[in-house]
Amino acid sequence: MPVVLQTKPPTPRSEPIPHAEGVSNDEFRGALARLAAGVVLITAQEPPLDENGRGEDVGMTATAFMSVSLDPPLVLVSLRNGSRMDDLLDEQPLWAVSVLTESQRHIAGRFAMKGRISDRLLFEDIPYVRGEVTRAPLVGGSLATLECRTEQRVLAGDHTLVIGRVLSASLPSADGGPLTYFRGRYRQLG
Repeated sequence: MPVVLQTKPPTPRSEPIPHAEGVSNDEFRGALARLAAGVVLITAQEPPLDENGRGEDVGMTATAFMSVSLDPPLVLVSLRNGSRMDDLLDEQPLWAVSVLTESQRHIAGRFAMKGRISDRLLFEDIPYVRGEVTRAPLVGGSLATLECRTEQRVLAGDHTLVIGRVLSASLPSADGGPLTYFRGRYRQLG
């Protein structure tokens, strides 16, 4: 007969428990909040449910986005495991990136909301064109747009790093500066 040990539940603590290496979640977030990051909108189209339909557009604001390689042209985005975009890009290899301008803060905020309404409604009043390769929305007036195909997915803690080959790149707008994220807020340069 197996022995069952009973333990009492852990007592709630007022301060976060440090990781084994000694860095708490709050300390880690606080330190990385001091690293300014560019803001992009990652978009993709869900596969249609039937032969006659079109899949729903999905979008996600990201600040963990970067260039990886020039030859071949590769970029990387970090996605929270189990997020809608992570699940979609696990089955759909085509996606797009719109590099947002400082005047597109409302777009970044809209697609960063937790518990938000359907993405269809979020795209409703945003000017965009469909990517020729990915069919994903590319936000009008963005500083740059990229269409990508997933080359590799790397599990990294509670996130997945999605490395994409850039299939097309364009510069739809030369106006305005980039939208940045610093100390937990959207910012403008200068």
